[in-house]
Amino acid sequence: MTRRSPSPDQLPLRLVDGAEDDLERIIEARVAARAEADALRWRFRLVVIESVMMGSLIIAAGFALDQPTGLVLRGAGLVAAGGFLTGLILIALSAVTSRLLARWRRRS
Repeated sequence: MTRRSPSPDQLPLRLVDGAEDDLERIIEARVAARAEADALRWRFRLVVIESVMMGSLIIAAGFALDQPTGLVLRGAGLVAAGGFLTGLILIALSAVTSRLLARWRRRS
C-alpha cells in the first residue's frame, strides 16, 4: 500500500525525532500493565472457583454418606476457606517473586 503525501496546507506530525519509538514504548508499557492486571483478575477468579468447587464436593460427599448437616457444613466451610486463603497466599507470593525478578533483571 502506498503512502499518500500530506497536503501542503497540513503540518507534518513530527514532534520529536524518534517519536515512533517513544510511542511504541508507551504502547508496550500500557499493554503490559493491562495484561498483568488481567492475569491477576483471572488468578483470583480461579481461586474463587476452586474454593467453591471444593466446598460443594465436601457437601455432596457428606450428604451422600449421611453425615450430620452441621458437621458437613462446617467441614465444607473450613475446606473452602483454607483453599481460598492458600490461593490468595500463592497469588501474593507469585506477585512478589515476579517483582523481585524484574528488579534483579534491571540491576544485571
